[in-house]
Amino acid sequence: MKVKKWCLSVMAVIFVAVLTACGKSSSAPKQVLNLSAAAPLDTIDISKAMGYGQTGNVYESFFRLGKTGKAVPGLAKSSRVSKDGLTWTFNLRNANWSNGDKITAQDFVYSWRRTIDPKTKSQYAYLFSGIKNADQINAGNAKASTVGIRAAGKHTVVVTLDKPIAYFKILMAYPLFAPQNQKVIDQYGKKYATKSQYMVYSGPFMIQNWNGTGNKWQFVKNDQYWDKKAVKLQKINYTVVSDTTTGLDLYQQKKLDLTPLANQQVKNYKTDKAFREYPYSYVSFLTYNQKDANAQRRAAFNNVHIRLALSLSIDRQALTKKVLGDGSQTPTGFVATDLARDPKTGEDFAKEQAVKNTVSYNPKLAKQYWAKGLREVGIAKLNFTLLAGADQTATSPLTQYLKAQWQKEFPGLTVSLKTVPTQQIAYQQSAKGNFDVLVSGWGADFNDPISFLQIPMTGTSYNYGGYSNKQYDALVKRTNNQDANNPDKRWQDLVKAAKLLNADQSMTPLYQQVTAYLQRSDVKGIVHNTAGTQWNYKTAYIK
Repeated sequence: MKVKKWCLSVMAVIFVAVLTACGKSSSAPKQVLNLSAAAPLDTIDISKAMGYGQTGNVYESFFRLGKTGKAVPGLAKSSRVSKDGLTWTFNLRNANWSNGDKITAQDFVYSWRRTIDPKTKSQYAYLFSGIKNADQINAGNAKASTVGIRAAGKHTVVVTLDKPIAYFKILMAYPLFAPQNQKVIDQYGKKYATKSQYMVYSGPFMIQNWNGTGNKWQFVKNDQYWDKKAVKLQKINYTVVSDTTTGLDLYQQKKLDLTPLANQQVKNYKTDKAFREYPYSYVSFLTYNQKDANAQRRAAFNNVHIRLALSLSIDRQALTKKVLGDGSQTPTGFVATDLARDPKTGEDFAKEQAVKNTVSYNPKLAKQYWAKGLREVGIAKLNFTLLAGADQTATSPLTQYLKAQWQKEFPGLTVSLKTVPTQQIAYQQSAKGNFDVLVSGWGADFNDPISFLQIPMTGTSYNYGGYSNKQYDALVKRTNNQDANNPDKRWQDLVKAAKLLNADQSMTPLYQQVTAYLQRSDVKGIVHNTAGTQWNYKTAYIK
């Protein structure tokens, strides 16, 4: 569930813009947006964050994401990579923190060491894999100070890799790799990042009036930002709005400029001039707890035929078109559509990963697999609880559909439904294995299949179900080792791994998110990406 991500479900659908009208018709419009969020911010500490849907606008790394997911200049004014692909050198521009302090190379060094230190318990520490000594540090076999980054003067950062990383440049646009100000962290101590005033910012905006629990906060323009002339918005007001009915009402009152639609709303407004669809690489999927405390359920979830049966009994066309009705797509596997293409043929990875009779609707075969699985486990009946986040729009219709569908197809199966706040799932239930079957989600951090395929590897922090397959691990490791510098071989490794995952159904894809919106014509310049930091407001403005 990434609460990253799957909270990245949260992150992927949470933004809604509101225009604050100008007081006089003859004056220029106030550059203020009011954005809605489906859930409160969990943390503003980049070392501990579960996702960067909003905070990508307040923290900046060497690069930032521009249009079509391309890396554009950030805090680095230039960069170069050695011929062997193992050494990257970044030359920093003359930039300041929001408090006026200079941003230095040492700020990057400190930030990376802090994040990867096992004591920090970063959920994203695995993304450092491939950087010198990162894997050893994550395994507890080396000190954080040995990670492959150093300051070569005040404005030069040198990063050393253990092996070439094909997606390294786009990875360096992720806020996880942004600098942190050690002086400020030391100054605030335990208070650091507990409130917005106990933080400094490197991006286009700063956070105000966030206290860790409230449903309202603001982003304000950072006048110390190196490219402040490009930033038109003076303020972004955030308010938690948890349902699309309220959002639509606000839009109709001309208080919202951009509001997400669900189910019948999509059908009602499909032909409206303000109707838009924003795709995202977020895939909702089922995680089976293969280390379930209950022996019977543990045996069932470790049985491939039971997992395949549960997958094949789901009519994903009906799920996306009728149950959700929000424009979402049916997946071909664990990796999202329109994320990456074959370097040789241009074919979408999603098409190449497909395996027959794994995520299609085939109730006859599902029943056969179910009966076979029960015989293999040695049981006649099964019951389990389906856990999902309570503060997600799709949760109720999705879980009700799954319960009804499964119990209709499989006599002897009893499914109970449980919902808890998303944050509780992330921090308490899933991470500790306190679930049977979990509605999870993942949105890619960058435009490469590995962003999805690294999740099911043995021992990764978001592999909540405890899935482990040596053949799968070996294939994924090849992409980051011996085949890292060979695009064609690397691609084939990824395809083979994805096919294996599909055949195993260790994680069962449900739908890929495409969110429909109503958007007014006077909000301009928003950059939307299908991976990484989805929404970028640096160039947004009110016309």
